[in-house]
Amino acid sequence: MEFAKRLQPLQSNVFADMDRAKAVALAAGRELIDLSLGSSDLPAQAHVIEVIAKSLHDRSTHGYLLFHGTQTFRQAAANWYEHKFGIKVDAETEVLPLIGSQEGTAHLPLALLNPGDFALLLDPGYPSHAGGVYLASGQIYPMPITAENGFLPVFADIPAPVLAQSRMMVLSYPHNPTAAIAPFSFFQEAVAFCQQHNLVLVHDFPYVDLVFKDTGNWGKNLSNPKSLVPSILQADPEKTVSIEFFTLSKSYNMGGFRIGYAIGNAQLIQALRQVKAAVDFNQYRGILNGAIAALTGSQTGVANAVATFRQRRDAFITALHRIGWQVPTPKATMYIWAKLPSPWNQNSVEFCTELVKQTGVAASPGAGFGKSGEGYVRFALVHEPPLLEIAVERIAEFM
Repeated sequence: MEFAKRLQPLQSNVFADMDRAKAVALAAGRELIDLSLGSSDLPAQAHVIEVIAKSLHDRSTHGYLLFHGTQTFRQAAANWYEHKFGIKVDAETEVLPLIGSQEGTAHLPLALLNPGDFALLLDPGYPSHAGGVYLASGQIYPMPITAENGFLPVFADIPAPVLAQSRMMVLSYPHNPTAAIAPFSFFQEAVAFCQQHNLVLVHDFPYVDLVFKDTGNWGKNLSNPKSLVPSILQADPEKTVSIEFFTLSKSYNMGGFRIGYAIGNAQLIQALRQVKAAVDFNQYRGILNGAIAALTGSQTGVANAVATFRQRRDAFITALHRIGWQVPTPKATMYIWAKLPSPWNQNSVEFCTELVKQTGVAASPGAGFGKSGEGYVRFALVHEPPLLEIAVERIAEFM
């Protein structure tokens, strides 16, 4: 049986590879401590669950849900955005519900790229950003990001021939996997660059709330600094070239509910809506009802989640330092991006495979996020501090 060539780059990814390695460890009787996947172990808030549960008994929620039926959710998203970032949003033309932000980043290239067009992606970066480009038969130009540059790309390094054939740039800060954050001045530079070169600027923004207060207020010069990190639309308030993707997976611990949305340029929203219409309708209305409750209700749960991940961050970093592994303290996200010591510093896949095989501790190899991720490993802080400390003890024995 013959398949399309576009599937060839999708045959493996970091999560699938580690899933197989974890299965081998479990089969060998290892007790698994899984730090490889950024799936929050915290529960969705009770008031959100109650709204979804109530919806189940409402037969009007049991049918297909088309775009116009999502108006209440879109308005809640627009209001949330305006409150947080001070940018007015038209809920009718500038918001689109999504099955998680990953749906948006994977489908948007289908609306933007012709075969052979380039997309400019962060390296390392989140794997689904590349997957969407491959499905659109586009080409990827990886923009290397390094610790020396604060894990920010250098736009001047992009070759002119590549730039001439490029249609879109994808950024994501706070960043997965490096946990880096970007200042407002960088976003201003990115917007100006994309305007100059006629590029669509895509910003994947799942970690908008998972920022620790010792970061400092990066939005302090903005009109409405209710977030510690800026939105791309604060640098492009007229929404000339930009679209931003949100998810309720991280802030509201709703990963399994698959709910997110896009906000931005009305033409981009309409184009993405056309692609979405060919693929699916929308989620169950009860999930959107729960998402509305999350966005409009008490935000105590968000604050508690941030405090929890900060506590875990501090415990894990302290334990790593205690065993002699010096790792910078991240300012955001639920991840630790750790530079591997010798002799593992050029083979992150082997390190992670052997680590889970011998100790049951699973992590994600940096090489799985791109060529520039080699020499690093990503730990997800998805367990309580005592278990994280046990994981570090096992790592110490392994190393």
